Amino acid sequence: MERGERPWGTYTVLDEHNGYKIKRIEVMPGQRLSLQMHHHRSEHWIVVSGTAKVTCGEQVKIVNVNESTFIPIGTNHRLENPGVIPLVIIEVQSGEYLGEDDIVRFQDDYHRVEIDVDKIV
Repeated sequence: MERGERPWGTYTVLDEHNGYKIKRIEVMPGQRLSLQMHHHRSEHWIVVSGTAKVTCGEQVKIVNVNESTFIPIGTNHRLENPGVIPLVIIEVQSGEYLGEDDIVRFQDDYHRVEIDVDKIV
């Protein structure tokens, strides 16, 4: 199984096939992923432990255990752990391309922003 370490926590690929990928994502307390978007995939997040603060477009909401949220293709989004225990979600990606390089970061606590905001039209 593919496993990745990130500044905010870890991810593990549980299953992958044509058109979908399933990951277990763990976000440490007080950490958050970059504000980002994807050109080729949508994501469905199901919280299995902890509490998630989810930004999807202009909407910010809390998602609790056994609740889920959907992130459409091309929508700015962010996952945060506002709690005191690790946040664990199952992420189901769907789309024509599911590579880790299909990510555009707009804001990042760990200085991984890859775009020049002056070039955004």
